[in-house]
Amino acid sequence: MARLRLTIADVNALDYDEFIYRFGNVVDQCPLLPATVWSSRPYDSVEDLYSSIARFIDALPSNGKEGLLRCFPDLVRKMVTHGKLSRESSTKHRSGVLPELTDDERLHLAECNANYKVKFGFPFVIWARRNSKAAILNGIQKRMQHSKDDEVLTAIEEVKKICYTRLLNIIQVERQIVTSKL
Repeated sequence: MARLRLTIADVNALDYDEFIYRFGNVVDQCPLLPATVWSSRPYDSVEDLYSSIARFIDALPSNGKEGLLRCFPDLVRKMVTHGKLSRESSTKHRSGVLPELTDDERLHLAECNANYKVKFGFPFVIWARRNSKAAILNGIQKRMQHSKDDEVLTAIEEVKKICYTRLLNIIQVERQIVTSKL
């Protein structure tokens, strides 16, 4: 049974434990984010909550951002081989382009992802729901050319897009400014 989306008033009324329960996975396996922004309530809107989370992420030192990126599952390895994705990631990947990959494309992406992880120390993160199969396959190869510092920044921007989408899945938006962060 699908959970009803919360209003921003509902969000502001949540106690700490319920807030962490509801928002603990807006960034995969990283309940630290909602734990740090809970005390900044009340929020005026989903954008206000998102901005608080984004400011926290942006203020992290480089090694903190890398740690955050390590919270994300390996794009292909865990999806195809082990099936160990969070509920949010599983929904994202099932509704996106990844199920459309051929076996050869899955193997190629898995190899690219392994090389990416060796080079950068965290898995390839991309907002899969909003990227075509070709964009994902080309994106990982293009991003392999980045310096580590540039790739951390690129991957963090993808994390923030994913986070905003997940917030929109939890919070009922009262006005139509939902694509501003996407």
